[in-house]
Amino acid sequence: MNALEVNNLTKIYKLYKKPSHRLIEIFFKKKMHKKFYANKNITFNLKRGETLGIIGLNGAGKSTLLKQIAGIISPSSGEIKKYGRITALLELGTGFNFELSGRENIYLNGMLIGMSKSEIDKKVDAIINFSELNEFIEEPLKNYSSGMIMRLAFSIAIFSEPDILIVDEALSVGDAHFSAKSFDAIKKLKEKASSIIFVSHDLNALKILCDRVILLNKGEIVQQGEPEDVINRYNYYIAKMNDKEGIIIESDKEFGSMDVEITGINIYGKESKSSVISSGEEGIIEIGIKANRNIENKTVGILIRDKFGQDIFGTNTFYYNKPLSLKKDEKALVSFSMPFNIGIGNYTLTVAVHSDERHNNECLIWKDKAAEFEIAGIKGEMFTGICKLSPSIEIKTF
Repeated sequence: MNALEVNNLTKIYKLYKKPSHRLIEIFFKKKMHKKFYANKNITFNLKRGETLGIIGLNGAGKSTLLKQIAGIISPSSGEIKKYGRITALLELGTGFNFELSGRENIYLNGMLIGMSKSEIDKKVDAIINFSELNEFIEEPLKNYSSGMIMRLAFSIAIFSEPDILIVDEALSVGDAHFSAKSFDAIKKLKEKASSIIFVSHDLNALKILCDRVILLNKGEIVQQGEPEDVINRYNYYIAKMNDKEGIIIESDKEFGSMDVEITGINIYGKESKSSVISSGEEGIIEIGIKANRNIENKTVGILIRDKFGQDIFGTNTFYYNKPLSLKKDEKALVSFSMPFNIGIGNYTLTVAVHSDERHNNECLIWKDKAAEFEIAGIKGEMFTGICKLSPSIEIKTF
């Protein structure tokens, strides 16, 4: 069953070079504007209990889409069908009166999002306790920091028990403790079959929380599906945005200027001599590279991901001051050796060649899931989790 249906949603803004052009258009019936499509023919459904992530470059139309779903602005065309209460955490401070106290704003904001006074009466103490603002709750909101306002807004939203919760980068404001607490609250809300729309630049958070991700570009949906697949496409758009010469090429799980090519990848354990490696064993990653043109001072990077697509470990030759320079048709073998102190499971390797520290400066090639390997068995002491920290343990008796 769907919690939300969005059909052919379009939002058009009229852009004028001068304010006076609006009056000329009104009185003389002369067109003085250009149309800007903030959203164009957007269609998707949100199922009950589903968490949907939305990503895109700045100006992709994410905030405009969320405001239309929340009812803050009206679409130019298309329709939105909502089945239940929607609570939206958008711009910081929306729905608050900064002259009123935190407690008074709980009632004000709560009623604005559809809670009754009796419902708020029952939950006000729990909201205050969750926000951890007990000693400031009688202070006017104008004395609050942005992090404190976010805590209050998020706490009200969670305890409103919405059918659909919209979160737009709200968790990026505040400390790590409250962010972790907020993620747990969202997970519990999801367990109660609430639907969530989550917008964030934290790609790992999207992979962890979301069942599906939509990628927006220039107001349109360009891809939707499994979080890892869509996020890989998003990385391509970041590289494309920084490609001054317009020569980025995209193919299946691979993009870049293709000034180099990956000729082969070999991952093996020093003892196992295979891609089945024991946790704690010395592992070797060998990457064959061929230059299609002369390159100087380039970076080779690796990224290990687990079966859920979460980033486990990444590094590159830039950090170790070992640049790669090749003449056209020259080949190189780049090796990374390290103890594979990670948990039992299946992993994939992503490989990239680019300029400087990150691939968005100049991407020669980015190859997702370029190779796979397995960690089976543990060398040394047993452990649980995704990494082996090898602690020193001391016990003293008195």
